[in-house]
Amino acid sequence: MGTLEVRELEAFLALAEELHFGRAGARLYLSQSRVSQLLRALEQRVGARLVERNSRRVRLTPLGEDFLADLRPAYQALRATVDGVRAAARDVKGLLRVGFQGSYNDDLRNGIDLFHRRHPDCATELVEIPLSDPFGSVYRDEVDAALVLLPMGEADLVLGQVFSENPQTLAVASDHPFAQHDSLDVEDLGQFPLIGVRGPAPQYWQRAQALEVTPSGRAVAAGPMVATLAEGLAQVAAGRGAMLLCASTAADHRRGSVTFVPITGLAASRLGLVWHRNRETARIRAFSQAIAAALADGTVE
Repeated sequence: MGTLEVRELEAFLALAEELHFGRAGARLYLSQSRVSQLLRALEQRVGARLVERNSRRVRLTPLGEDFLADLRPAYQALRATVDGVRAAARDVKGLLRVGFQGSYNDDLRNGIDLFHRRHPDCATELVEIPLSDPFGSVYRDEVDAALVLLPMGEADLVLGQVFSENPQTLAVASDHPFAQHDSLDVEDLGQFPLIGVRGPAPQYWQRAQALEVTPSGRAVAAGPMVATLAEGLAQVAAGRGAMLLCASTAADHRRGSVTFVPITGLAASRLGLVWHRNRETARIRAFSQAIAAALADGTVE
């Protein structure tokens, strides 16, 4: 096989994501022809075509899809190792602004504690992010990185560590019949209007926070649209709809007028650390690594 060239792998990864030689080259600060050369060299090493291209489109071959699935986590692990050493060598200092959505949970707290232990000369500033605008603070450079509800499909943002997978609950008024249940099935959501999130958040993100149909295809009535968690819980307490919340957020917002009932048959809620691709720094990489290490250990070093 010969010497493995990391630049060839980077060219393939960029092309697999952009599906365009020009955009892949711009991302790597290379010419389009240089990306093509690197891809050909990689295909020669592999002994097969990884990408099909013609005048109209670029797409991965089946072998290219398999190669991408295996390569991406290996490359990310390698980069994380190199970035960790680089961050330590640079002696991370200054201020890191960290946004969070929902509640300041134990996973984030443990990650921040570990980050401070590793980099005592770097301070952190915590900023609450509105429920209705998960990515805006990152785009506006109000925070360096943010812990937000997933999904995240923004091409110019990076999704780092994914964590805080929590079962979902349904917030209902305490005098609603659902409040007497020990748990509810996802199909029960078709019986009550579901409160959604309005605002600048992308449509795909808004739809993920309030189902439109159950897994069996039963329509879920749309309830009021809200911009904040407090507004949503007020609508719930008033009996105007129910609201999906992860178990950890529900635990932090218990009140007499609202009851949180576990939901079965619904995918868990997840949080992810995101930052802008063009503003990535050693501080952000070191923080993401600290979050990952704290989660892996289950505790702070």
